[in-house]
Amino acid sequence: MKKAAYLFISLFIVLVIYVSSAMGQGIQPAGKKIGFDKQGKIIYQVQVNGIEIGYKLIGSGEPLVLIMGLGGTMDHWPREVIEALSKKYQLIILDNRGMGYTTANDVTFTYKLFADDVIGLLTVLGVKKANVLGYSMGSTITQELLLEYPQRLNKAVIYATSTDGSNVAKILKGKAPDDPIILRQIEATTHWKTPLDKLPSIANQVMLIVGTSDTVVGVESSKSIASSIPGAWLVQFKKATHHLIFEAPTEFAKIVLTFLDINETVDVK
Repeated sequence: MKKAAYLFISLFIVLVIYVSSAMGQGIQPAGKKIGFDKQGKIIYQVQVNGIEIGYKLIGSGEPLVLIMGLGGTMDHWPREVIEALSKKYQLIILDNRGMGYTTANDVTFTYKLFADDVIGLLTVLGVKKANVLGYSMGSTITQELLLEYPQRLNKAVIYATSTDGSNVAKILKGKAPDDPIILRQIEATTHWKTPLDKLPSIANQVMLIVGTSDTVVGVESSKSIASSIPGAWLVQFKKATHHLIFEAPTEFAKIVLTFLDINETVDVK
């Protein structure tokens, strides 16, 4: 009897250790280690979609992809935002095509191509579904992900977005660095128009964030998208500019966590 009880307890302990280990592992990195960021986090590079994509994994929990804006790299995310989000989610932070640790080839830049890069990275990492947070150009990539790959996304945060990239390109003309990759990004932006007629079919839970003093994309695009996607949230930060994430990083992270943590879909019985 004692022997059977001892065996049962031993098996139970082994099972608990195994489950705890499996839960703690989260996403396992793929590709090669190529360096470290300023905080000592490992940067990896993996072959995806004809290029090498640089990325890093921070935190633990449900996966959350962070997509940076035009001309930015993964190092541009504010420390306060990364620290807050990584306490509850495992962050997948990547460099867009041609930026930072991600290479580029001669394929014409389009938002579909950028979205394919993100999905390719998730596939290599074995991530079937992820939450997504996209900033500026990253927000438009997030729009494309929702339209083309809704089954690969859970929740999506669209921050500082536009429905007409040609207007944004005009504003950036003469202000953006004279860099070949950034010019290619602007060219892709020029051709972007949100297919507003397709937005009502989006079933994912979506939140739009915008600063009321954003002179790059304005507030109307966010309002228009929010009114077209069923149940979408719209959060406006008063007096904030296109750089809201740097102006109020703590409050930005709080609203993102609030949205991600709430299941606002109610099953009425």
